[in-house]
Amino acid sequence: MSILRTLHKISITAAALTLLGGCDTVVMSPSGDIAAQQASLIVWATVLMLIVVVPVIVLTLLFAWRYRSTNKDATYAPDWDHSTNLELVIWAAPLAIIIALGALTWVSTHQLDPYRPLDRISEGQPIPEGVEPLIVEVVAMDWKWLFFYPEQGIAVVNQLAAPVDRPIKFKITSTTMMNSFYIPALAGQIYAMGGMETQLHAVINEVGSYDGFSANYSGAGFNGMRFKFLGMSESNFEHWVTKVKSDGDDLSRSTYKELEKPSEYNPVQYYSSVAPALYDAILNRCVDPGSICMKDLMSHQHSAKNAAEKSNVQSETHHAH
Repeated sequence: MSILRTLHKISITAAALTLLGGCDTVVMSPSGDIAAQQASLIVWATVLMLIVVVPVIVLTLLFAWRYRSTNKDATYAPDWDHSTNLELVIWAAPLAIIIALGALTWVSTHQLDPYRPLDRISEGQPIPEGVEPLIVEVVAMDWKWLFFYPEQGIAVVNQLAAPVDRPIKFKITSTTMMNSFYIPALAGQIYAMGGMETQLHAVINEVGSYDGFSANYSGAGFNGMRFKFLGMSESNFEHWVTKVKSDGDDLSRSTYKELEKPSEYNPVQYYSSVAPALYDAILNRCVDPGSICMKDLMSHQHSAKNAAEKSNVQSETHHAH
């Protein structure tokens, strides 16, 4: 029975090692500057924590060996209870690490703010003068991704492309449930929420094809909610835009309403033209004809509130006179 149990443990260990061997290390060796800075932050945080963790492990093993039952030479001091020098080491080292981690987190939190426009292409390479970011409007759907390129006038389902070494400004929203936009090689994940817009500024520095997906469970088709992010040269990106325009269909509001219906494992779809202000209508939940946009409703409520306050002030002034 013990032999079978041992073989079972060995098989589980072998399976685990096989799975770990296939893990993708893209998070720690990304191709985008923002993701590279995030990977560096992980490394530094780990190193700082290991300053405490490693000595604790070593001392645990050392104490277990030193004070084993068979070692008669070990000092036995049952009345010992305090050492000022030891207390200083125990408290000063973790305190210094916490201060270092706090400073590192504070600086990186502001430097890597996803809403903050980029100030460099990569380390030591500032953004060239006159270069504007590529704007991509992202819509998380059930269960697919829709990408608008407002400058190019195109839209694509489940495929994203951008030229290397050019800043990208993502505007991100969702049709219904909460999702998460994540391209590990590019930058950290950003939530996509219906009726709200989040942002992400990033840049890809190497030509290649990278995985993108939802990092937030959103129902039955979640597993197939994946896409490819293509990092291209400027000329190849222009060719890609031309291909989308030549092979794509028209994305009218009625076409969008059909696309909006839940579906799984959608193929790549190109749209050569997009209905005016469609992304804005999706964001403000007014795609259907005759529906009131959220921004207009809020503006109306704000105006009504201001009018009511003004009326109250005038009434109080009149009574005062």
